[in-house]
Amino acid sequence: MNKRLLPLFAVLLFFSMRTFADPIHGIVVTDGNKPVPFAYVMTEGKKYATQADKEGRFTLNVPSGEYTLTAMLIGYERCTVKVSSSATTEVKMYMKEDLINLGAVTVTGTMTKKTLANTPVVTRVITAADIRKLDATNIRDVLEAELPGIEYSYAMNRQEVLKMQGLSGLSLLFLVDGERLAGETLDNVDYRRLNVDNIERIEIVKGAASALYGSNAVGAVINIITKSAADPLTVHLNTHFESKYGTQRHGAEVGSRTGRFSNLLNIQTDRMKSYTVFDKGRADSTQVYGNRQWNFKDKLVYKWSDKTSLTGKAGYYFHERNVSAYSKDRSRDFLGGLRFAGTLSEKDVLDVSYNFDRYDKSDFYPVTKKDILNYKNVQNSLRALYTHAFDKDLLLTMGGDMMANYLQTYQFVNGGSHRQFSTDIFAQADWNIAHHWNIVAGLRSDYFSGYGWQLTPKIAGMYSLNNLKVRGSYSRGFRAPTLKEMYMNFNMANVFYIYGNKDLKAETSNSFSTSAEYVHRNYCFTLTGYYNILDNEISTIWNPALDAGKGAMAYYNVEGTSLASVDATVVARYSCGFGAKLSYAYFHEFTRHNMPITSDSRPHTFTAQVDYRKTFKHYEMSVTLNGRYLSEGTYSTLDTATKTYRKTTSAAYSLWRLIVQQRLYQAVQITLGIDNLFNYRPKVYQYNSPFTTGTSFTVGVAVELEQLFKHL
Repeated sequence: MNKRLLPLFAVLLFFSMRTFADPIHGIVVTDGNKPVPFAYVMTEGKKYATQADKEGRFTLNVPSGEYTLTAMLIGYERCTVKVSSSATTEVKMYMKEDLINLGAVTVTGTMTKKTLANTPVVTRVITAADIRKLDATNIRDVLEAELPGIEYSYAMNRQEVLKMQGLSGLSLLFLVDGERLAGETLDNVDYRRLNVDNIERIEIVKGAASALYGSNAVGAVINIITKSAADPLTVHLNTHFESKYGTQRHGAEVGSRTGRFSNLLNIQTDRMKSYTVFDKGRADSTQVYGNRQWNFKDKLVYKWSDKTSLTGKAGYYFHERNVSAYSKDRSRDFLGGLRFAGTLSEKDVLDVSYNFDRYDKSDFYPVTKKDILNYKNVQNSLRALYTHAFDKDLLLTMGGDMMANYLQTYQFVNGGSHRQFSTDIFAQADWNIAHHWNIVAGLRSDYFSGYGWQLTPKIAGMYSLNNLKVRGSYSRGFRAPTLKEMYMNFNMANVFYIYGNKDLKAETSNSFSTSAEYVHRNYCFTLTGYYNILDNEISTIWNPALDAGKGAMAYYNVEGTSLASVDATVVARYSCGFGAKLSYAYFHEFTRHNMPITSDSRPHTFTAQVDYRKTFKHYEMSVTLNGRYLSEGTYSTLDTATKTYRKTTSAAYSLWRLIVQQRLYQAVQITLGIDNLFNYRPKVYQYNSPFTTGTSFTVGVAVELEQLFKHL
């Protein structure tokens, strides 16, 4: 090389290095100018990322250009600033403490985006960080740990059922991204198809919400918001083992974000061996069936702009349960959907979606390899939502849904099928009357073919005064009779028949709630009371006149009950990493006309959690102790032989879990857990007792490969 060209190449190399490696220097502080140690700082999309030191200072090497920086740390609200790599001054990023998580955005209570602190409808939010801290395997683990008053039990053929303070699963509406789920098992949706690895947050609105969500929203709406790809590349792997029952969970998440497109694929597989539990003295035993399942979910997003997007989703679910040596229960689900969400102008937002969901059940016989379909539920639904802002203080939301519902089941005559069409329109006004007042009022009208019309109103208000918020609401709920309840004709093991009833009326409820919430620095106190008046409850009743005097069960509308409950929650969070949460729920049922109490919901339930988290440079450690207590419950059951009621008691119990998690370089997480910490075992295994045989140990490993490769 010509020696006279060396100085030129040196100058070009210098400017090339300046062009492709401009450092951004900055500091992350609180709004009180105190350093935020070890905060994570990244460019939009996390293409470039680093971690601040213990003084909150960071250096980020990026190519020349303009960037949007985001600072993140648990216990603080996200902070975003726009910077230029050519800037010579230090970037200062201010993070506001959000230890109680009141800055979380919710949509379920009003169908419009509001922070948790500013929604007038009492809402509970469970975040992905909460789920990760619990090391939850399924949605049951999450709800039992976070919500007092929720209880899972077992019904015929060891099928799981969910109830909440006197209400069955049919009165609790489960949604995924605002969409209904097809299929049911003993009046409950198949909770196993809800993949916890794919959850961004869960929003729970207790009380009737039919004015927004229609049928089944009698006692609560549980809306699961799924993740979308946020990074240029995401490759996450996880595995989980339990020492007893042979429980395993393995999962993978693969995502990408390039230009206007992003895609996230989530895969999870679970399995558990069959096991037997023995009552005290080993006089009686119960078989718990083993199972295996696969779950695939994919979400593809195309963004025309920051305010307009088109989202496509698809999913497949398979579950197999070992009910005997000769046969297995199988369940499958196929879903797909398309959703347009766009800001048409500064004041107008439109959200339109189509959703397809098919849920099948079959009996599989391994010897003959025959898989016999005996249940198929297909739902096609179209939904539209339009929001107009008259000014910053008044929002009007209008919308409607249409659904075609097809059901074929072995419980109909000759395994036949029936169809139902439903449609609705609704409107809601959200009005900030003054600085301290927010009022939401809505009205909805639903039509069901084969049944008719149903009208449901609601009104909710919130008064804010400094750290105190008082909320109150009235809402009407209803549950239209299902196709199964109207047309069932089922031979129950050659003992008796169960018949449907085409003349059923809808169950209705008048739901009242009032709540007070006080937040002061690191503490949050919430007290909520609910009162729900139910009418025309749909239930199966023994009728001795049916079947020519032989008697049979049939669906009827029966006298309703009134349900009262109180929820209390205390949360304490400190910036040092320590936190605690205690929740209590009380429930009481008022029957009419001296009818016996048949609800087996327990009057007192507690959930408690204590956790500690410490962050170092490239290392995090957390310890979580979580437990729940369910009191003794007394209720009445009908003795079909004597046609009289007798009292039954459910034993009280308490279960605790200890979880230790370690995270290296934000890339590798190792989880160790002890389930049933105090080795509880029931004296008698009832349908509503935990089917545990004592303490078990769990271990899990999760790896974010893209983060690991960066550090390596």
